[in-house]
Amino acid sequence: MIPFLDRINELSRKDRSEGLTAAEKAEQQTLREDYLRLIRGQVLTTMLGVSVVDSEGNDVTPSKLTEEKSRLTHD
Repeated sequence: MIPFLDRINELSRKDRSEGLTAAEKAEQQTLREDYLRLIRGQVLTTMLGVSVVDSEGNDVTPSKLTEEKSRLTHD
């Protein structure tokens, strides 16, 4: 579980019920950005582990994905 997700939800509930202070809005924005960065990283990691193989056993992984795998491997 994402450790700060509870705080994001808590701030969201408070925003709907009574509103947030400027400091809380800034915290909420920072937490949301961190959350999105984490999720995007997880998706990228998953996608980099994917290879597409056709019914004949040929690797037909899209070139953009293959290039990204290669770029990250060589960096």
